[in-house]
Amino acid sequence: MNRTTLPLSAATLPLYAGVDLGGTNIKAALVDDTGRIVAFHTEPTHATRGPEDAAARMGRAVHALAAQAGIATADVAAVGLGSPGPLDIPAGRIVRAGNLPGWDDFPLRDRVAAHCGRPVTFANDANAAAYGEFWVGSGRDETSLVMLTLGTGVGGGIIIGDLNVEGAHSHGSECGHILVDPSPEARACPCGQPGHLEAYASATAVVRRADEAIRSGGSGSLARAVAAGEPLTPILVGRECAAGDPLATALVAETARWLGIGIVTLMHAIDPEAVIIGGAMTFGGEADPVGHLFIEAVRAEVRSRTFPLLAAQTAIRYASLGGDAGAIGAAGLARLAHRG
Repeated sequence: MNRTTLPLSAATLPLYAGVDLGGTNIKAALVDDTGRIVAFHTEPTHATRGPEDAAARMGRAVHALAAQAGIATADVAAVGLGSPGPLDIPAGRIVRAGNLPGWDDFPLRDRVAAHCGRPVTFANDANAAAYGEFWVGSGRDETSLVMLTLGTGVGGGIIIGDLNVEGAHSHGSECGHILVDPSPEARACPCGQPGHLEAYASATAVVRRADEAIRSGGSGSLARAVAAGEPLTPILVGRECAAGDPLATALVAETARWLGIGIVTLMHAIDPEAVIIGGAMTFGGEADPVGHLFIEAVRAEVRSRTFPLLAAQTAIRYASLGGDAGAIGAAGLARLAHRG
């Protein structure tokens, strides 16, 4: 993505660092008091090297950001860290990290703090991304939002008036695990429970349904592309939907239906001003014809299932920060903690 960095001379102090830990990459951003990026750093996670190695490199990333900006690390007011979970947020620990084998029950917050020498605020990675969109992204004009990140799984974040909803047991805002299908035939979520939103609206779920349909005799350009050796991905589904393939079009519509069902439940529970949809599987976003079709189908499903006033007054739109949302949001949460 195109990323603009702000000269230090134009920044509004103090500065905060945000670190977004992913299964593939570590992203770190130094931002000013208004959420503008002053410096950025990314490197592979190398998860198999273990959590202590990664914690050391995340600490060094904070030093690298300071060096890029031409400041001392001591001039970074605070650091925010977003991590996949489940987490024990008060204790600063990863409880279980499905995409980081061998990282279970690791005191990540304190180890990163030891390596960077700054206070560290700890959050779920999807919550951090939600706060980034709330602070300076698609939700910057709202006072509350729900964010759903569609990727390998379905992440979620809930922000209400600067409150990051973490819950009593560090499991708040796990929107991908709300129940959307209570039927005996419900699809199994990767967490092991049946009927969760993630089992229907993630990239993994789209690929699984597409594969099942093709193996059951589905025809058309999507099936032919797969038979010719093209990898079956949501990008391929989106491409063939744009070309008019009936199976691909049905897959996009079905995913929008399940996502709309989940959004209605969240709207009725929280009544946010906006629902923000982000992650890698947005079918190109609003500017892409398939992305536009997808979100319009989500909006239509929501309108068909909720109160007219609620549907009319709740914005449903795509995220705007892309892959930077987690690092920016983690920095924003550090800023909140620093300001008290």
